[in-house]
Amino acid sequence: MIFHALSDPARRVRSLWHACRAAVLRWPAGWLVAVLLLAPLSGRSQGIELPVLDVARQDGGLVLDFSARPALSRAVEDALQRGVPLYFVAQATVYRPRWYWRDERVARATRTWRISYQPLTSSWRVSIGALSQTAGSAAEALAIATRAVRWKIAEAGDIEPGEHYYVEFNYRLDSAQLPRPMQLDLAAQADWRLSVERSLKID
Repeated sequence: MIFHALSDPARRVRSLWHACRAAVLRWPAGWLVAVLLLAPLSGRSQGIELPVLDVARQDGGLVLDFSARPALSRAVEDALQRGVPLYFVAQATVYRPRWYWRDERVARATRTWRISYQPLTSSWRVSIGALSQTAGSAAEALAIATRAVRWKIAEAGDIEPGEHYYVEFNYRLDSAQLPRPMQLDLAAQADWRLSVERSLKID
């Protein structure tokens, strides 16, 4: 009966309601049972906060500052500690609004951070393209890979003075760059779907 209820959201809600009602009637233990039935299956929340996101004009182009705070799931943390490299990607796309047609994309910038851990040497490394630096801990490595200062996302030739633009910003954990066997296993796992999106107007 419980198996079928899980496959149908409406039947699942009804089953939970009846179970909670029956449990509450058996006070005092009923309240504890009701709370356990309605509690989330996962004890840890995950997501990405974006406390800093600013775009400014500089030397005729556009620069972007951001700082993200990802809350990694236990599965992601465990994979990282076992030496599986993680890839975090920031993408900023600049558009010019047009009333007569779809908005024009004038520039796009992408930056990828690779965090890797070497269990044998207990060392952390963060790579951006051909550049890399070491970190003393997972928290320090994550801090490097979750921010950018004065990141140029549009050149002077892309931006016209006096025109209005807006930026679509996305920061995510890129599971597509994980080892192939892991990608197949993670297709239906919410633990690895980690991203945040924002839009900013530029006058």
